[in-house]
Amino acid sequence: MHFTPTGFSWINQVERRFGVLTDKLIRRRVHTSVEALEDDTRARIETWNDNSRSFTKTADEILKSLTDYLTKIAPADTDNQQET
Repeated sequence: MHFTPTGFSWINQVERRFGVLTDKLIRRRVHTSVEALEDDTRARIETWNDNSRSFTKTADEILKSLTDYLTKIAPADTDNQQET
């Protein structure tokens, strides 16, 4: 037996994967049988595995996003501000 905390970071990835599966497959189609649902689910999983992409960013991508954001919110010209 292995204890896994519910807030574990990898479990969030599993939840997101099921969320995508639900949004893209289950809510958009009408399945007339359990077998049809199973077939569609297996096909979607195979397609996902063949064309998978990560939900996460690399450290460099995160730092670039943060730098871009800070540049946008920072005052444009701090050298010319008058001291009070």
